[in-house]
Amino acid sequence: MLTRVVFNQKGGVGKSSITVNLAAISAKHGFRTLVIDLDPQANSSQYLLGEEATYAADKTVLEPNIENFFEDVLGNNQQKGLIGNAIGSILKAPRNKDIDSFVHSTPFAKLDVLPASPTLGSLEHTLESKHKIYKLRDSIQSLVGRYDRIYIDTPPAFNFFTLSALIAADKVLIPFDCDVFSKRALQTLIENVLETQDDHNDRLEIEGIVVNQFQSQAKLPREVVQQLKDEGLPVLNSMLPPSILMKESHQKNLPLAHLAPEHKLTQSYEALFGEIEPKR
Repeated sequence: MLTRVVFNQKGGVGKSSITVNLAAISAKHGFRTLVIDLDPQANSSQYLLGEEATYAADKTVLEPNIENFFEDVLGNNQQKGLIGNAIGSILKAPRNKDIDSFVHSTPFAKLDVLPASPTLGSLEHTLESKHKIYKLRDSIQSLVGRYDRIYIDTPPAFNFFTLSALIAADKVLIPFDCDVFSKRALQTLIENVLETQDDHNDRLEIEGIVVNQFQSQAKLPREVVQQLKDEGLPVLNSMLPPSILMKESHQKNLPLAHLAPEHKLTQSYEALFGEIEPKR
């Protein structure tokens, strides 16, 4: 089993689109694939399940979801009325549920999702104070044998949930837009990944920088990419062009591989997938 996290502290760089489309291609290639959505914006969840499935008619959030998972992580360790409970009752409290009990099927074969929750951030302080940073990693290990690939979508911030994902991951993909702000943010991002590698997860590897919205005919994007390469950064060869098809894909809740498999953008994603995946 291989776990990839798609991470950039800068918003609007295509994390969710890259997460879902690589996961969908992974599933079409026969890998049993899970998407874990840690971003409260829930774009990956809605992309795969549709807004109607992600939010009920009364606007309540689809459950179970990633917030329920972390509540379960906390729940058996903060018994209500602890002082009044007998020690025996506490010892008999049920163990945490397996993470797969929070997973939903999608309409696509071999592709599941653990959906996001817009109120996930409300648990962050408690999770930090109770030192639960390794729980996602430990829970994901229980999925060995059920899934071949896991893709984790992260919030646009370096917070508890992003760090949990990096600790749980084998590889990091960094989406990148060819602008000066993305380039400036890249150094801090890489420093955070390397620090996580040193302190928490020595198997973590930066798999590559995914250049998104790449306009090959424009001078500036070509110059920015060349600068990254000159600095020795691991820019992946397969770059993703801009296309209105992506918006259509979002609107129809259909990953590109299912919407338009022969389209240039889809083929760019296929090339990217082929670059990061070993030949079977």
